[in-house]
Amino acid sequence: MRLLVRDRLLGIGDDYWIEDEHGRKVFLVDGKAMRLRDTFQLKDAHGRVLIDIHQKMLALRDTMVIERDGEGLATIKRKRLSLLRNHYRVALTDGTELDVSGKILDHEFAIEYDGELLAVISRRWLHLRDTYGVDIVRDDADPALLIAVAVCVIHLAQKEREDD
Repeated sequence: MRLLVRDRLLGIGDDYWIEDEHGRKVFLVDGKAMRLRDTFQLKDAHGRVLIDIHQKMLALRDTMVIERDGEGLATIKRKRLSLLRNHYRVALTDGTELDVSGKILDHEFAIEYDGELLAVISRRWLHLRDTYGVDIVRDDADPALLIAVAVCVIHLAQKEREDD
């Protein structure tokens, strides 16, 4: 499954569609403005909330939380001691961990589970300006979760750059 995302996706307070490779609207990222913490909702094409994403308020390092149906699904934070490339850890509530690494701000990174590729986020194979793709490699992967992970790591990397 290949999805197309506009670069401006991460503007807080703005809504942006994620389309499939045929131009059909699949997900809506609804950025919530005027909040104490950065907050997004990932909705399906019919407006149903699939995933809530928000910044964890009291954390030593910037952390994003992903929830589904009011229940915690995952937390995302930057790994310590990642010198050459951006590297994030996604801790799912079931104990599973996903690894996100690559050039996050360049939108060139991968999401893996136990060394197995789940999704590739890239601009390389697109000719559309300000657009990047999310290529979900495994058929049994959760597309909404992988989109939420991509939204979180890009947001965290941009925020980290602004703080420097």
